[in-house]
Amino acid sequence: MDYVPLNAIRAFEAASRRLSFSAAAEELHVTHPAISHQIRRLEEWLGVPLFHRDARKVRLTDAGVILQASASAALAELGATCRRIRRNAAAATISVGCIPSIASRWLVPRLPAFTASHPDIGMRVAYAKAEDRLGDGDNDVLITLGADPTPGVTSLKLFSRLNRPVCSPYYLAGREHLKTPAGIAGADLLHDENRQGWSEWFAEAGLAKVDVGNGPVFADFNILATAVIAGHGVALCPVDVFRDELKRGDLVVLSNISTNRDKAYFLTMAANASPAALTFADWFRREVSVDAEGNQRAT
Repeated sequence: MDYVPLNAIRAFEAASRRLSFSAAAEELHVTHPAISHQIRRLEEWLGVPLFHRDARKVRLTDAGVILQASASAALAELGATCRRIRRNAAAATISVGCIPSIASRWLVPRLPAFTASHPDIGMRVAYAKAEDRLGDGDNDVLITLGADPTPGVTSLKLFSRLNRPVCSPYYLAGREHLKTPAGIAGADLLHDENRQGWSEWFAEAGLAKVDVGNGPVFADFNILATAVIAGHGVALCPVDVFRDELKRGDLVVLSNISTNRDKAYFLTMAANASPAALTFADWFRREVSVDAEGNQRAT
C-alpha cells in the first residue's frame, strides 16, 4: 500500500499556512533543512511542485493551494478527534480529595469494591484539609467538613460529625465507672489539636469544672485513633466515621452524650461534574446509607 507521507504533509501544512519554511521549522521545533527535505520528498511523491521558490519568499502553486486546503482541514479534524479522546479518557479518571479520618477509616477499606464494579474509572485519592474547597486544587470530588456554598458546586451530606467518648474494650475492662461522665473525667483523656473538644463535652454532660489539661495531644487524627484503639485512654470520636471499629468491637461508646450535633461531613463536586465523578458520588452515598441501615438494625 502506497501510504501518504504524513510527516511530509505536516511539514507542508505548516509551511503553506505560514508561507515560510523558517516559520514552519520554528513551529514544529525542527530545522529549516528538515522542512525543505520533507517538502521535496512530498513533491517527489506527488510528482508536482507545491511551491514557487523565489529568493526571499515562497508561493503556493495551484497544486499547493489545493493540497493546503485539504491538509489543513484533515489535520484540524484529526487534532479535534485526538483532543476529544483525551478528554474522554481524562473524564474516566477522577481525583478525590478526602480528609484523613474518612480516607483511611472509611473510604480506603471500601475502595476495592468500587474499582471492582467500575473497572473503567481510574481513581486518585489524596488527603484534603477540613477547610479545603473544591476550587482550591485539581480535585473532581472533595470529601470534607461542611458544605461548600460556592455557586456551581453541589454539596451532599454524608456523615454526622457527632462526637462521643470511646475507648477500647481492653481499656474499659475493670473500669465500668467510665460509663458515666464523672468516671470519664478521671480517665486518661486523649486530645486532638483542639483541646476544647473535651471541655465542650463535659459542659454538655453538666460537668463544667473538669480539668482537661492533662493527656497527650495528637496532631494527626489517625494517630489519635490508633492510640485509642490500642487502649491508651478515652477519645472523642465521630461515631459515624468509626462505624467499622464499633461494629468489630475495636471501640466501645461510653456515653450517648454528644457534641458537634450541628456539624457534618459533605461530598462536594461541580454541578457539571463528569459522569465518572457522578458515578463515584452515587456509589459513596449508597455505601453510607447501607452502613447507616446496618447500624440501626444492630442497635
